Amino acid sequence: MTLSNSRRKANKKWDEANKIRKQYINKRSTAKSFILKLATEDDLVDIEKYIKERRTNLNRTEKEDD
Repeated sequence: MTLSNSRRKANKKWDEANKIRKQYINKRSTAKSFILKLATEDDLVDIEKYIKERRTNLNRTEKEDD
């Protein structure tokens, strides 16, 4: 299915106006796909460590903002 010219133009306009959001969505999707389709047990253990570290950093940042 091909996009109409107006839809293609609207998509391009949104992409240009929301570059950071587009990168975020893309990276989140890539991470989810890796975890669900490719990750080994060792990868999952490492990812759990990264999540714990990230949560600690987020909590620390929230406390500094108070």
